[in-house]
Amino acid sequence: MAAVYLSLMAAALIASSHAYGAGARDPLGPAATSLPGDLAASGKLRTDSNATVPASTDFGNITAALPAAVLFPESSGDVAALLRAAYSGPGRPFTVSLRGRGHSTMGQALAGGGVVVHMQSLGAASAARINVSADGRYVDAGGEQMWIDVLRAALQRGVAPRSWTDYLHLTVGGTLSNAGISGQAFRHGPQISNVLELDVITGYGEAVTCSKAVNSDLFDAVLGGLGQFGVITRARIILGPAPERARWVRLVYTDFANFTADQEHLVAARPDGSYGPMSYVEGSVYVNQSLAMGLKSTGFFTDADVARVVALAAARNASAVYSIEATLNYDNATAASVDKTLASALAELRYYEQGFAFSRDASYVEFLDRVHGEEVALEKAGLWRVPHPWLNLFVPRSRIADFDRGVFKGILQGADIAGPLIVYPLNKSKWDGDMSAVTPEEDGEVFYVVSLLFSSVANDLARLEAQNRKILRFCDLAGIGYKEYLPHYTSRGDWVKHFAGKWNRFVERKDKYDPKKLLSPGQDIFN
Repeated sequence: MAAVYLSLMAAALIASSHAYGAGARDPLGPAATSLPGDLAASGKLRTDSNATVPASTDFGNITAALPAAVLFPESSGDVAALLRAAYSGPGRPFTVSLRGRGHSTMGQALAGGGVVVHMQSLGAASAARINVSADGRYVDAGGEQMWIDVLRAALQRGVAPRSWTDYLHLTVGGTLSNAGISGQAFRHGPQISNVLELDVITGYGEAVTCSKAVNSDLFDAVLGGLGQFGVITRARIILGPAPERARWVRLVYTDFANFTADQEHLVAARPDGSYGPMSYVEGSVYVNQSLAMGLKSTGFFTDADVARVVALAAARNASAVYSIEATLNYDNATAASVDKTLASALAELRYYEQGFAFSRDASYVEFLDRVHGEEVALEKAGLWRVPHPWLNLFVPRSRIADFDRGVFKGILQGADIAGPLIVYPLNKSKWDGDMSAVTPEEDGEVFYVVSLLFSSVANDLARLEAQNRKILRFCDLAGIGYKEYLPHYTSRGDWVKHFAGKWNRFVERKDKYDPKKLLSPGQDIFN
């Protein structure tokens, strides 16, 4: 009876979802009879609207796709059982999407007419899903665990992961399926470069442990693989000593070439392979129209600081202002020397506006979890759950000045901007070319992250989407060999161009580990 009831409910939901929401995707419509009745009978596989509707949208708030069912697994075995049923069950296979925090922006975590796996249920069912090794060299974390919780567990042993994302309330499996980048990546590489081992459930429903030494092809496929090859149920992540505090600085520039020259100096390796004292390096851009508002929104600058920077921009007749953001991590034992170390590091920088170096002190956790405070404030103001037409690009170093002229000093001039514009360099040698993630194909050690994190707070989503298209068209016409990060394409040709020399291998791995194209249909690569 459970299977029959599930079939009827799934069919009804599939029919109703064709009209669900403005801009909603047409669901793929699985054969409902192939949904596993045993999981439904246990209450783990639900088809009621209280389960399916929350799983039909994501952080982007731009598109929607109603699933036929949502799985709330109590163990990785439940996820494997679902995928085995999808792969070998009767009727047409249903697709499966893995949802952590649902923080995708264009429906990548959705599965119209398929099954969404609510990964965080794994953590709710078992408290022992984060385990720091006895010697503190690594942590085993469930794919559903949030990075903030991994950090807290590791800090109890005086250690921490080395590479982060700017926002820590994301899941381990979610960021590792993309790359996981922030201002530490110039030194330690993206998060995917800091993984020793994975437990993965493939599109066959087979549980596999993999690493660089064992089942390396699957290991490399999954890391940066956009969820196409398997479900990450456990990741073994490298740890290092955890600092106690961070000296947090921002330096102001009115010239883009000076801004990037100093950034590249901070992230450059020394002849012996070591790096300077700065642990984190990013940068921000404030275009003329939104300069004051952008500076205030950081929560870093005082009103007096903002007034001084605005006056500087006017005096320089600057159409954009740039700011390097960096931290120098330290412990209480070395606190006495931190001022001297910082002064020495800043003395090596040649170009920031004199008198416009701002600093503050923060605990290590306060700095790493800084975006969560912004989230809380925006949530209270009703500005967090708005459409987020984000555009994230990797831009070759040789063309970043062209991007500045065409976008920051061109397309975005006079635009009302809500949300940060982030620009910072990374070192390509810290990325593993065998993994699925892609970087610009141009030779050279440095490429730039450009994150245009627009929020539609004035019913202007159509304008912002048109603006993104204009930016991409400018890049295409100018021949800027960018790569989108967190991409969303709807044509095979665009995906082939995105993966370029990795495309054939990507397809071969898909055929090997998910031949029925069950996993992560919201990415629109094979579905």
